[in-house]
Amino acid sequence: MGRDSGEAGTTRPHEYRAAEAGPSPPTSTLTEVCGSDSTPEGLRMLLLGALLLLLALPSHGQYTTQGPPLPKGACAGWMAGVPGHPGHNGTPGRDGRDGTPGEKGEKGDPGLVGPKGDTGETGITGIEGPRGFPGVPGRKGEPGESAYVFRSAFSVGLETRVTVPNVPIRFTKIFYNQQNHYDGTTGKFLCNIPGLYYFSYHITVYLKDVKVSLYKNDKALLFTHDQFQDRNVDQASGSVLLYLDKGDQVWLQVYEGENHNGVYADNVHDSTFTGFLLYHNIE
Repeated sequence: MGRDSGEAGTTRPHEYRAAEAGPSPPTSTLTEVCGSDSTPEGLRMLLLGALLLLLALPSHGQYTTQGPPLPKGACAGWMAGVPGHPGHNGTPGRDGRDGTPGEKGEKGDPGLVGPKGDTGETGITGIEGPRGFPGVPGRKGEPGESAYVFRSAFSVGLETRVTVPNVPIRFTKIFYNQQNHYDGTTGKFLCNIPGLYYFSYHITVYLKDVKVSLYKNDKALLFTHDQFQDRNVDQASGSVLLYLDKGDQVWLQVYEGENHNGVYADNVHDSTFTGFLLYHNIE
């Protein structure tokens, strides 16, 4: 575009352009320009013009002068000029308009798998689905080891009102003593299973005041006092939780002499002493 545009856009007297019909025969051209003089001088001029015309014509017959045709009778002093140098390249033209979008191409191959992204935030808990059908029952398991249940309990009562102060009260009316951890001959409970125990007592008070203590290994831990009212049967009671080691003993005992020995029992009034294991020591 540069070189051709520069040459085509500049008009010079000695430039040539392509002839559409090809070069004319030399004789007819000279005859048209120089006439048809048949004298020796005319023939010489005719030959000279033909020679100059051959020299001036392009080698391929593609160009001719751009100026107006020479008039007749001017052939004697006429000589064609040498073609000039090609002109400079012109300035680049402006960009053309964008073409129409092409057709959509085929889908490309999948790209490489990218690195794993960070864990997203926990979503909202969905609605609970419907309950499923019951599953198939599993196989029956193997028999396990039998669990040993630790048991230790007693519940006893007083059969007569005869009690002795400052010694263990002998409750000989047995309500429950399957493990035989309570000894009716001594009035004491002997711990065979270490653990936490619950003890309670309910004493009918009659004829005298009552002062009763619950002992553990010769040490009074719980005290109960009730004052007798004339011609009235009263009650005194107490309860406690105790941790016992194996071999510990627990019992009830009247303290401070005979004047406070109003412990009573008959066929319609009972004085009871109860204790049992809550849970054993697993160590």
